[in-house]
Amino acid sequence: MTDIRTARAWAEVNLDALARNYRLLRGLAPGAKFLGLVKADAYGHGAVPVARKLQALGADMLAVACLAEAVQLREAGLTLPVLCLGQTPPELAGLLLEYGVTQTVGDLETGRALSAAAVAAGKTLNIHVKVDTGMGRLGFVYYQDGDEAALERAGREIQALCALPGLEAEGIFTHFADADGSEAYTSNQYDRIQDVIGELWDRGLHPFQIYHCAASAAVLNYPWTQNHMNMIRPGIALYGCMPGPGMENPGLEPVMTVKSRVAVVRDLPAGAKISYGRAAQLERDSKIAVLPLGYGDGLPRALSNQLEVLIGDRLCPVLGRICMDMCMVDVTDAPGVKAGDVAAVYGPGLTEKAAWLAGTIPYELLCQLTPRIPRLYLENGAEIP
Repeated sequence: MTDIRTARAWAEVNLDALARNYRLLRGLAPGAKFLGLVKADAYGHGAVPVARKLQALGADMLAVACLAEAVQLREAGLTLPVLCLGQTPPELAGLLLEYGVTQTVGDLETGRALSAAAVAAGKTLNIHVKVDTGMGRLGFVYYQDGDEAALERAGREIQALCALPGLEAEGIFTHFADADGSEAYTSNQYDRIQDVIGELWDRGLHPFQIYHCAASAAVLNYPWTQNHMNMIRPGIALYGCMPGPGMENPGLEPVMTVKSRVAVVRDLPAGAKISYGRAAQLERDSKIAVLPLGYGDGLPRALSNQLEVLIGDRLCPVLGRICMDMCMVDVTDAPGVKAGDVAAVYGPGLTEKAAWLAGTIPYELLCQLTPRIPRLYLENGAEIP
């Protein structure tokens, strides 16, 4: 009987590949704690199944983007510490405390509001202090090397934050803006977070147990970012993709393979127009396979007339514009393709190539896959519930 989940298009999430990537990344930072990024539904892979696997593997901490993602993990039974990287409205501090979520704090005003809420509840909220060393997003600002006034101000504000009742400053961190591009800029950011930590030590403030700055690109490119830090926080690398083009892969494997089943194969004559806007025209008599996969599933329309999918051992080009629910593939040079055959759309050798063709990054391709794509979880060669 046909499985409705795989009748059209689906994603296979290989938890064994996830485990291999986890072990490889841990080996690149021996002795460091491991924070696994499971935000954005684990980069489209499924937050709860991935988090369960990471917990079983021995990860030290998980990270999410918002409180709702943290609550999802707790309600699924995850017990690892969870760090919320995004801003949480202070009026929701009660939920941070109820679910035992560690909160990022990057300004004194937010810290004071969270402190008041924790004191009112008679509880203590774990926090990680974020320093903005050049990302321009969240954090206590210290941008300019040698700007003593800015360094003193950051140190004074962080000292005031750490003195607030009801807060436990467990960690301090920054985020690199260009670790897959400029080593010089990354090095400057690294020096700035070290300057801030040094300023805090000079003030007699050293309460932090955890120091971190290295996401995927820094873990892969710059081992020196871990010299004075004790936790790494890989994201896209954990899922087997490179953060940027041209980076050397140390052996990471894509965890997700997106597949679609050929709906029909049609014979069309030379000169036939393909898809909306007649964006492609056949130069020869051709066999055209229709895949029931489109931008309604998260396949970017930007890949029209660019993407190649793998059918058997042949790469076959997508012709014309990608539709909401379908796309057309030239299988003239792949003899024997028939309805029911499987095409791999993303996966080993495919995901990163598709991202670069679309002018984007693998993160976006994986995160934008819609719920219409069922996720099937594989372990030890078999599907698991």
